[in-house]
Order: sequence, then C-alpha cells, then structure tokens
Amino acid sequence: MKKEIEVILKSTNDAIIAVDYDEKITLFNRAAEKITGYAASEVMNKKVGDFIKETRLPQILKSGESELNRRQALGNTIIITSRMPVKDDEGKIIGAIAIFRDITEMTDLNYEIYQLKEMQSMLEAIFNATQDAISVCDEKGIVVMVNPAYTDLTGLKEEEIIGKHTVNDIVEGKSVHLEVLHTKKAAKRTRLRVGKHKREVISSAAPIIVDGVLKGSVGVLHDVTDIKSLTKELTEAKKIIRKLEAKYTFDDIIAKDERMIQVLEKAKKAGITPVTVLLRGESGTGKELFAHSIHNLSERKYNQFVRVNCAAISESLLESELFGYEEGAFTGAIKGGKIGLFEEAHGGTIFLDEIGEIPISTQVKLLRVLQEKEIMRVGGTKSIPIDVRVIAATNAHLENLMRKGTFREDLYYRLNVFPVEIPPLRERKADLYPLVMYLVKKFNLEYGRNVDEISEEALNHLKKYDWPGNVRELQNFIGRTLVNIKYQERLILKKHLPKFFDNDEGEVLEKESSLDEETMDQEVGKPLKEILAKEEKKVIHHTLQKMKGNRSATAKALGLSLRNLYYKMEKHKL
Repeated sequence: MKKEIEVILKSTNDAIIAVDYDEKITLFNRAAEKITGYAASEVMNKKVGDFIKETRLPQILKSGESELNRRQALGNTIIITSRMPVKDDEGKIIGAIAIFRDITEMTDLNYEIYQLKEMQSMLEAIFNATQDAISVCDEKGIVVMVNPAYTDLTGLKEEEIIGKHTVNDIVEGKSVHLEVLHTKKAAKRTRLRVGKHKREVISSAAPIIVDGVLKGSVGVLHDVTDIKSLTKELTEAKKIIRKLEAKYTFDDIIAKDERMIQVLEKAKKAGITPVTVLLRGESGTGKELFAHSIHNLSERKYNQFVRVNCAAISESLLESELFGYEEGAFTGAIKGGKIGLFEEAHGGTIFLDEIGEIPISTQVKLLRVLQEKEIMRVGGTKSIPIDVRVIAATNAHLENLMRKGTFREDLYYRLNVFPVEIPPLRERKADLYPLVMYLVKKFNLEYGRNVDEISEEALNHLKKYDWPGNVRELQNFIGRTLVNIKYQERLILKKHLPKFFDNDEGEVLEKESSLDEETMDQEVGKPLKEILAKEEKKVIHHTLQKMKGNRSATAKALGLSLRNLYYKMEKHKL
C-alpha cells in the first residue's frame, strides 16, 4: 500500500509539500520539485521557510485552520494552493500539508483569449463603423459578411446579400471577388454598377489567405459620385489654401467708436466695388488689416493676395520684384527669367504698403499698370496684360511729397480713387476697452494667464495716453502687462501696467535702452552679439514711439537710411 501511495504522489500533477510540527519538510513530490526548482534531497527534514519564502504552512500549524483554493505568487510562478493541518487521532496538530498547481500557463492563455476577444470586438467595431463599403466572400464566392456602409450604398438589406453569390448585387461589370478567387491576387480600381439604384462605384479587392490556403476575398467599394464631389471640394480647398493669403476679414476689426464704424462702412463699400483703394493712416493703425479685409470681401477673395512692403525692398531690386525680368536682363538674373509680383497677383489683389517710398523711376511703370492694365518685365520688349486689383497704403503725407517732387501727381490721382482714412487710436478712445479685452484673451492663451477684466482705474490711465504707436503699441503694452501679472490674478490693476514710453502727465520715461549695473549682471555669460541686438531693438522701438511712428523721422534721429531702418525693424520684428 505504501508503494502505491508513493507512485500516486510522484505521478500526480499536483505539487504536495508536507511538514511536521517543527516546520520541517517530510514530503516533497516531483511536481513540487518542478514548480519550486528544488530537489527533494535538498529540502527533506529542513525547515520549509528556508526554501519557500512565500509558504504559509507555519501559519496553518499555529491556527489549525485550512486555507482552500488560494491564488498566490511563488517566485515567478502563479499557483492555486490549498493548505490543511494534519491531526492525530486525538485531534492534536502534528503537521501541515500544501497541495498546489502551476496556473501560469492557464493565466497566460486566458489573457491571450481576452486579447483575442478584445481585438475581435475592435475589428468588428471598425468594420461596422467605417464609411467604406466592405464585403467578404468565402472561397466559393458566397458572401459571408457585409458592413452597414455596404447596405447603405447598394440599397440592399443584409439578408438579400449574405449567403448569396457575389455577383448577385452587381448590375453592370465583373465581380472583383471572382477575379481575386481566380488569380489569388489583389484587384484594383474596377468600375461597377451595384444595387437597386445602379450606383457607379470603384471596387478593389484582396485575397484572404490562411497558412497558404485561399479562404476568400475582401472587397471595398467607393461611390464615384461622392469621390467626384469630394475631389471638387478638395480642389477648391487647395485653391483657397494656395491662393488665399489674406488672413483677416472685417469681423477681425474691432470698432465701437462712431468714427471708426463709419470708416469700416466705407471700406466695406470698397470691398464690393472693383476700385483702386488708398489706405491712409499712421503707423500701427491697421492698414494691412483693412487691405486683407477688403480683398476677402471682394469677388477676388479666392485668388492671390500679394503683399509688398515697398520700403523694405532696395531701389535696385524693387522694379524687378514688382514687374519681373527676362533672362539675361542683368548680372545675376536666373535662367529663364522670373515673373514679378504683379503677374503673381493676376486675378487677385496686390497690396502696396508704404507706397510713398517707391522711387520716381518705378512710379512711371506703376502708373502704366494702373492706366493700361499691363506690365513689361525688366529687359523685356513685350507687354503682358494683367488683371490685378491695387490696394495701396501710406503713413506719409503724399501731398507734401508731390510738392517736393518725390511723388508723381498723376500717380497720386490714379491711386487716390477711393481713399480710406484710418483714424489713430488717440482719436477713437471708445475702442480702447474692447481692444484691450481682445488682446487680453490673445495673451492669456500665449502666456498662460487667466485675466478676464481690467479695473476702471487702469483703463482710465490708458485713456490718458496718446498712443503714438497706435494699436501696434497697445498690443506690445498689453503683452508686457500680462507678463507682470501672476497666474492666479484675474484683474488688471494700475500697478500691473508698465510705464509708457512717452507720457503727457510727466511720468518718468522708461529707460529700456540703458544698461545699468543690475542689467549688466543679468547679461553676464550671454554672447555680446545677442546683448547688442537686444539693446538695438529697444533703442529703435523707443525712438519710434518718441517720433509717434514716423519712420522717416526715426531713421533720421538714429542716423540710418530709411531702408536700413526697415531692415532692422524686420530683423527685430517691430
């Protein structure tokens, strides 16, 4: 009998460990050896806790209570174990026994089954939710699956398709499923007519191969009608993206002041009328914003909007940039020549900013464009007709330039057909509050602040200032204000406002361009080029404010040419 028990203990898949009252191992079968990694000869008559750190047999000896079907980790193995005390005839605990089984593989298998079910659910959701019409047939060409998009496209119910041959729903054309089943290769872009409404579709299919054996085919239908419609929409969208470079509309212009509202109404008339427009106003009043808006209200809004800063391009290059040039027109001319900005704007709008800075020689050619609707490239002999709407802008007094002989009178009258005078910010203080709140929202996003209001005291302080730099200066000022505000503060107070560059109340001039000792300490370790660039930007910005945005006066005060000033302003993004 003893031998029979030993055979059973050795052959069972359940691991068995028994200990006596002193926690010493008295039984350790082969399954226990396999799971624990210890040989019976190593552990017999030794304390179980020296080898099995996770064992609870000592607790069973003390409590005398069984623990059944407990799940636990044993090293890197997951086991299900039952532990029981061993008692003599008198009920005295003389030992304990643990019977356990390795369920790691079972756990892994369960997890794999779970993953497969999850993947199946996800694939079914994708199959049913996709907008592509999909059908699946077996190796005999019998349809076994279709998704809702397929029934919607064909107009057939699922029961009219499933279990039927794949050619059943085809009105005209050859089945791509049959082609795939015959060739065992994918079939692409076959035109068919399917379903009750004979919808024209493009069909593609691919073979389903499992372990090298063809099991069926999966096909996708695309409605040609929808494709044509989407293609047209895409073409229009690409055209807009490529051509529509005017970002702003009249909705982006904030106007509560009565005079500004009247200017807006006048500008809107220019938008719906194909007339040459001259935008006049101080620097920073938003002339470019108006130019964008006029273009976007016009019939040319889906065509090119080309912006040209006439003062930022050197005199030697301005003419060739505006009108283009022929091959060999001058040294450095690229092979094949180059079209100019007027040709690029054909069918659309060209915005000539700082028109007062154009040299007399170029003004003659510009006059020809306005009169004859044609241009001639530099080095060319043939006139090129163009269809371009011109919007010009200036902060200069063109009448004074005419008297000085630097601006042609005939060009002035050609440009001044529909003048729009944009008032400076100091003359429309009613717009100050809505402008401030608009800028606050903008900088909240950029700087991570949560400001939602400005105090009356702070707003009154802003109203006392003349804003020589206009809305551009206000934008810079509000940006610096929000930098001074803590993240949790929601109200702009007067203490948050930085000092003005110039103040009628005699407030101390902000010395942004001075390098005091504290500033010098902060700049230690930075490249000299970076420090000088930073200070140059401050000096130019400060001088512009002092000169109330007059760039000619600013250039003169700094001892720079006007073009050099524009270059530096562009460089420092002023």
